[in-house]
Amino acid sequence: MLVSISKENYEEIVKHARKEFPLECCGLISGIINDGKYLIKDIYNLYNVDQSSEHFSMDPKEQLATIKKIRKKGYVLLGNYHSHPHTPSRPSDEDIRLAYDEELIYGIVSLEKKEPVLNFFKINQSKQIEKLELEIDNE
Repeated sequence: MLVSISKENYEEIVKHARKEFPLECCGLISGIINDGKYLIKDIYNLYNVDQSSEHFSMDPKEQLATIKKIRKKGYVLLGNYHSHPHTPSRPSDEDIRLAYDEELIYGIVSLEKKEPVLNFFKINQSKQIEKLELEIDNE
């Protein structure tokens, strides 16, 4: 499976992660699914109510308001993203445990090294992880 994100949206996720550092940032992503390809159209930066560098929680009211915006634009919720300020771009044990919907994609941006690393994953009900191919569109 392929995830396509614009350079602008990629940079928005990285900017959000850097702004919240050393805490984890979090947000929702929307777009369309076409022939098994996830086309990310919008990024929604949300507030990490946990204010932690090791985990995140989103405010349910903020999530609901964002989902209403997504629907109004005619897109679907594709998934969420968050940052790992000090660890690699792969799901932690907590990320795997809390992955509640195997239809969603989960983005993780790591600031562990000088250059940020963004990956997207699917996590099924059996908690098996699939790393998705990422395409950053420069247009």
